[in-house]
Amino acid sequence: MQALNLAMVDAWLTPLEEDLLRMLIREDRTPAPEALFVSALSQMWIFAAYELLRAWRQRALDMRKLQRNGGLRAKLAALRKDCGFVHAGRRIRASQIERILDEPGIIDVIDDDLKRTHMPFARLAAIRVSLAKHEVPRKKNSIALNPGYGRINRECGALDNEIEVGGSSLGTINRREIAEGMRALPDAQIPSDDELEAFDALLRGQSVRPAAAATSPG
Repeated sequence: MQALNLAMVDAWLTPLEEDLLRMLIREDRTPAPEALFVSALSQMWIFAAYELLRAWRQRALDMRKLQRNGGLRAKLAALRKDCGFVHAGRRIRASQIERILDEPGIIDVIDDDLKRTHMPFARLAAIRVSLAKHEVPRKKNSIALNPGYGRINRECGALDNEIEVGGSSLGTINRREIAEGMRALPDAQIPSDDELEAFDALLRGQSVRPAAAATSPG
């Protein structure tokens, strides 16, 4: 349902972003009222997209943990207990566990999908912290460089927001880029562990030498 909601709002927001770009080009100045309206809607869409990926990833991590520690059957039994009324959510969760028990190979698919979503989710989480809290990701009581400020992208009209770590810019991200990235997730290449490590280090403001360089003589 949440994915459907995001898709519906995305289809409504995209023409607004395109209109914003047309106005910018035609008037050669930022159309402030329209830009503020698109910015407000874009931020709410980004927050919803974050919650969708966060919830899915947490569910996937929980299922993987239960499978690894042998807790799936105990969890299934707990969900099947009579709670005195029809609980649709518990039934859905139980059916998910039943499928994993019937098809253990699904855990491998979950592992791959967790890797696929790792980078998009981390970037989404970073911009969410800047927009919602005006803080730098993973730094409590910090102050973001340009919180809430977005520039109209000259290609699609979405608002570019800066991803910043410790005073350094890691580039920009916009709502359209996030939406297209989420649509592409099913067919996205699975990143390697080294790529994920390097990406996480970048978000921490660190750098990681390539494995080949780190082990080469001299």
